[in-house]
Amino acid sequence: MKLLKDILYKVPLDEVVGSTNKAISNIHFDSRKIQKDGLFIAQKGTQVDGHEYISAAIVKGAIAVVCEELPEEKKEGVTYIQTGNSSSALGWIAANFYNNPSEEMIVVGVTGTNGKTTVATLLYQLFTDLGHKTGLLSTVRIRIAKEVLPATHTTPDAITIQKNLAEMRKAGCKYVFMEVSSHGLAQFRTSGIKFAGGIFTNITHDHLDYHGTFKEYLSAKKMLFDQLPAGAFALVNVDDKHAEQLLHHTKAKKYTYALRSPADYKGKILESQITGLLLKINDQEFWAKLVGDFNAYNLLAVYGAADQLKQDPLTILTTMSTLTPPEGRFQYIISDREITGVVDYAHTPDALENVLKTIGQLSGGTRNIITVVGCGGDRDKTKRPEMARIAAELSQKVILTSDNPRTEDPESILDDMEKGLDPVLKKKTIRVTNRREAIAVSCQLAQDGDIILVAGKGHEKYQEIHGERLPFDDLAILKENFTQTA
Repeated sequence: MKLLKDILYKVPLDEVVGSTNKAISNIHFDSRKIQKDGLFIAQKGTQVDGHEYISAAIVKGAIAVVCEELPEEKKEGVTYIQTGNSSSALGWIAANFYNNPSEEMIVVGVTGTNGKTTVATLLYQLFTDLGHKTGLLSTVRIRIAKEVLPATHTTPDAITIQKNLAEMRKAGCKYVFMEVSSHGLAQFRTSGIKFAGGIFTNITHDHLDYHGTFKEYLSAKKMLFDQLPAGAFALVNVDDKHAEQLLHHTKAKKYTYALRSPADYKGKILESQITGLLLKINDQEFWAKLVGDFNAYNLLAVYGAADQLKQDPLTILTTMSTLTPPEGRFQYIISDREITGVVDYAHTPDALENVLKTIGQLSGGTRNIITVVGCGGDRDKTKRPEMARIAAELSQKVILTSDNPRTEDPESILDDMEKGLDPVLKKKTIRVTNRREAIAVSCQLAQDGDIILVAGKGHEKYQEIHGERLPFDDLAILKENFTQTA
C-alpha cells in the first residue's frame, strides 16, 4: 500500500478533486483488473478510450482516478486527478508505486529499426558472463538474472516494465538492458525510467502504419535520447545518416560507432564466414560467432556500451568472442546434403536486404539462394512490395507466403507484395500461401549446397490468424523437412 500523494510524485497535475491522503493497493489502466482500493488510469488509446470505463473501474474498487478529462458526474469518496497526458503519467505512477527501481540499477535502452534484440541480448549475455547479475527486457524474452519469462511486446506497458524492474532489483540485478520500441516511446511507456545510457542501431522504413510519416517515426526514436540525463551516455551508429539528429537535444555524453565513418568505436571486418567474423575494434582483433556486416555493427554497439559502463576493454573482447546470437537471428542448420537453412526475424526491407546480402557474400555467388518470405497483416502495407522486390533481386528463387496475417486475407497481402515485382522478377517467384507448405516446397526445390532463408518470424513460436495464435516454429519445420528430404 502506498499513499496516493506519493504515487503522484512528478506527475503534472491540472486539477485534483478529493483527498490524495489515501492508501492505494493496486494500479491499473485496464478497468477489468482493478481491485479494492485501486487507482485507475484512464488513457486515450488508438482503439479504446479509458475514460469510458471510469464508472466500471469504480464499481470494481477504484478509489482514485487519473484522467485527462474530468467526468461530469463524480462519485462521493473517489479522488479525481486531471493531468495533461495520462499515458505519460502512468509511467511515473508505476515507477513511484514500485519505489523507482531504475534509480537503483544501471538501465540501458536500445532503440532502432533493426538490431535491438541482438544488442540487448548480447549485452545481457556479456555482463552475465562477466559475473554481474543482469536483467533483460526484449522481444524474445525477459530475463531476471537466470530466471526466464515470456515476452509479449518489444516494450511492455509501463506497469509491467516497472514490475519487472522491481523484480530485477529484488533479485540483485545491477545492470538491465532493454529494447525500446518507437511504439513504446510514442506511448510514453518508458516515462519514469532513469536510463544510464541509450543506444541507437539504425533507422529504416517500418511502422509507418502507426506513426504515419518517417519524420514522426524518427521523432519517436529521438525521445529516448531526449530523456537521457546528464551523466548518461548516448551511443549512436554514425554510418546511419539520421544518427546526428537523435542527439540534438540530449543532455547525455555523445559517443559514436561505425564501420565506414570516423567514430569513437571504429570497426573493420577482416574475415567473414558462415561460422563467424574476424573483427577489429579500435586496433584490437577478435573472433565472433556472429555472422554478417549487420552483426559487426551490433558487436560494435555492445563493445561501446560495455566500455562506457567501465568494463575492462580486453576482458570485453575476450568474453565477446564466446557470445551467441539470440534465437531466430541468423540461426542456421545444415542438412546431410549440405543445404544450409537460415531462420531470421528480418521483417523490414532493410533487414531482409542485409541478411540476403550477407548470405550472398558467404555463398561466394556459387550457391543458389531460395527465400521464403511474407508480410504481417494489419501492419505497414507500404513495405510489402519492397520486401518482395528485395527478395527476388537477391535470390534465385522466392516463395511468397503468409507471415502473421492477423485479421487480413493472406491472399490480399501476397497481392500487395507482388506489386513490387516486374515481369522478370515475377518469373523467379511462386505463391504458396500456407507457410508450412512453403517451407516444405523450399526444401524440395533446393539442390545440394543451396541456401534457404526463411524470413520474417524468427524466434516466434506461433502464427497469428484471425486473432488466434496457432503453434508454429519456422526452425522446427525446417528441420523436419531437412530430415524428410535427406
